Amino acid sequence: MIRLENLSMGFRTRRGYKQLFRDVNLTLPTGRSVALLGRNGAGKSTLLQIIAGSVEPTGGRVVSDGTISWPVGFGGSFNKNMTGAQNIRFIARVYGVDTTELLNFVAEFAELGAHFHMPVRSYSSGMKSRLTFGASMGIQFDTYLVDEVTAVGDKSFRERSAEVFKARMTNSSAIVVSHSMGQIKQLCDAAVVLERGEMTWYEDVERAIAVHEGNMDGDQAA
Repeated sequence: MIRLENLSMGFRTRRGYKQLFRDVNLTLPTGRSVALLGRNGAGKSTLLQIIAGSVEPTGGRVVSDGTISWPVGFGGSFNKNMTGAQNIRFIARVYGVDTTELLNFVAEFAELGAHFHMPVRSYSSGMKSRLTFGASMGIQFDTYLVDEVTAVGDKSFRERSAEVFKARMTNSSAIVVSHSMGQIKQLCDAAVVLERGEMTWYEDVERAIAVHEGNMDGDQAA
């Protein structure tokens, strides 16, 4: 279970203060794969980072009764001067998992070849995403935070990513951000729509997608 209590987030920009959301109260139940839908700039990735504990909200708090992954797909997850393998060793020590097992899982899954032993600063954005996804899926968390990462790579890699993700969901929860509604339908069984600073829970993913696409169509009509 993850509970958002009076959660607020905003920041200053050149054009003034931007409020992403204010005084949000919402409970994300255990055992669900929840899509987080919203327009670009609505605060979806920021919310994932707040839930992960890597960004402080401007108000309120996040309460959880289980372990939460870092935001998979977020490029800031790794030390860019260390190799992929060195980063994985460090993560294994931090989370107390078997180093060799995690190294072998990520090396096989991410398919980075020789790049696995090169500095992360030399990686493309897709390679970083595959490394973060492999590292996260190689560790058992109660809740996985996933930001666009299953869209990375060729069709074979995307299918394999979805299979691994579904396997983890048999014992875990997830919060998923993706611009692919096909992936949302495939991976999620509930949804939250973030619109103009408010978050609305939907048991029906199809209904949530319809609301989200209606919001986007409204922007285009305006």
